[in-house]
Amino acid sequence: MTIKDRTAIVGIGQTAYAKGLEGSELSLACQAIKAALDDAGLTPADVDGMGSYAMEANIEADVARNLGTGDITWFSQVGFGGGAGCGVVGNAAMGVATGQCQVAVTWRARKRAARGSRPWAKTAERVRGLGEWSRPWGLVRPVDEIAMLTRRYMHEYGATRDHLANVAIASRKHANRNPLAQMYEKKMTREDYMNARWISEPLCLFDNCLETDGAVACVITSAERARDLKQPAALIHSFGQGINAQHQVMTNYHRDDPLMGPAWACAEVLWRNADVTPDDVDVAQIYDAFSPLIPLSLEGYGFCKRGEGGDFTNDGALEWPNGRLPNNTSGGGMSEAYVHGFNLIVEAVRQIRGTSTSQVDDVDVSFVTSGEGVPTSALLLTKS
Repeated sequence: MTIKDRTAIVGIGQTAYAKGLEGSELSLACQAIKAALDDAGLTPADVDGMGSYAMEANIEADVARNLGTGDITWFSQVGFGGGAGCGVVGNAAMGVATGQCQVAVTWRARKRAARGSRPWAKTAERVRGLGEWSRPWGLVRPVDEIAMLTRRYMHEYGATRDHLANVAIASRKHANRNPLAQMYEKKMTREDYMNARWISEPLCLFDNCLETDGAVACVITSAERARDLKQPAALIHSFGQGINAQHQVMTNYHRDDPLMGPAWACAEVLWRNADVTPDDVDVAQIYDAFSPLIPLSLEGYGFCKRGEGGDFTNDGALEWPNGRLPNNTSGGGMSEAYVHGFNLIVEAVRQIRGTSTSQVDDVDVSFVTSGEGVPTSALLLTKS
């Protein structure tokens, strides 16, 4: 048995995105969930399922109490930060499809302006586990680890900074059409990109995601019930999670080929349980904490062959309206907001509904991923 087309995302909601919003993470989470329920035409009393990130600061009991839900009969969390988003939604879909709950809310809330959220805060917590083998030697931040993978990718396959610029520029153009994006009125040229300061060479300022305060939420219920609700349903056609063999978070040191990350394992189950292929995908939202994750993911999920991810981005391939695979059409993590990728899921739903600010024509299949470089997840959404 699969969950194919048995459940749907029926409500989406978000707070404002900014750097330094007022209010607690709990308040932001409840605001986004309430907005998603309103969008679906449901109330907190309808909710009996909850799904979130293991890194989420807000526990289910607090969210349920502050929302005013009834009894919760299913709840779950998914680990690994940026890799969790699609997994949170996919697990909620399994909860609904198997009868553990009828209406599940899923969310991510973040306060990145807080000092304790910075990579150099809480040092003792960061130098433990696998961090013992990297942090003391200069790989302090995730960007440092991804910079190493990027340099190897450039060395082995000839990827260039122009390929990374293609990714960043496409996202910024999309954000410039999205009034809710943090980079809405901030244009960027290729010259701007090339002249930007280094963050961790070969990655510059514009290869990195934003730092965002905000929250995003989705409501999942059965496909049957979805037909009676306010919004066009985005059917959850297929869902996958993946941890590749001998994986080490971010660096992949222990694999013979560190450039084949968890996306390859996730893709296997995602496409196996789907009636469509990469050729059928109309629009993509690919997790972009860092620009090189896009070409690596394009390869991992089968949109091109090994080593071809950089060239895939050429000639405006990722741009709306004429690209062959418009990507991160709200601006993504690099130019709309970085809420651990959950905003990508909401944009994937908008593309199914036809309400994106960079709307692709006649979308039947909307593809969205969580983070490559960590145990990850992905979703295929289709029209009902």
